[in-house]
Amino acid sequence: MSTSRFTNGVTTATKTEPMGEFILPDVTKAHTYFNDFDTYLAGEWVVTEVGVATQALANEDNGVLLVTNAAADNNSSFSQKVGESFLFETGKKLWFEARMKVSDATDSDWIVGLQITDTTPLAVTDGVYFRKDDDDANIDFVVIKDSTATTASAIAVNADATYVRLSFYYDGVDEIVYFVDGVRQGKSVTTNLPDDEELTISFGVQNGEAVAKTMSVDYILAAKAR
Repeated sequence: MSTSRFTNGVTTATKTEPMGEFILPDVTKAHTYFNDFDTYLAGEWVVTEVGVATQALANEDNGVLLVTNAAADNNSSFSQKVGESFLFETGKKLWFEARMKVSDATDSDWIVGLQITDTTPLAVTDGVYFRKDDDDANIDFVVIKDSTATTASAIAVNADATYVRLSFYYDGVDEIVYFVDGVRQGKSVTTNLPDDEELTISFGVQNGEAVAKTMSVDYILAAKAR
């Protein structure tokens, strides 16, 4: 199949809008954050650690951030982007996706998604995120507001040192659909949607035993219709 060529451009704006004659899709239609981790600036992140941990770029194709904990039980490293800039809002669609892996899919806890800035991301009061608990390999999906959660348990099984793509989509009305490796796993109601708190990109891993664990983050995307 040959490439489609739109030599006059493609737009998502109406003809009368300021971007109506812009030759590319109107990027102002959405607030978008995308990090492919070709670079890492420590000052952009609030990092909460127990014990010693490192966050550094890996020598890996596509750009990867490697988080490494020291070898003590419950040592952890959780990173949250400075500035809470995503609010779940009625009438505004929102998307999130991350591709990541952990070295040990059973003896570790990890989270990735949108949360309020908190020093205890495994027990956060407000957020929409994926979570994996210690002593099992089940990935859960959590929607929580003011410490009251709607949790979809065991939506997929995590595997050691294997990348997984985790995504969710809020329709701006009454449901959040969640996906694993591009396959729809289910949907969550918005009863406990944290719609009164701005949230931020959050991820991290905690050891489930006295052995060093790692998390590799390939990319993170969050976007919301303006």
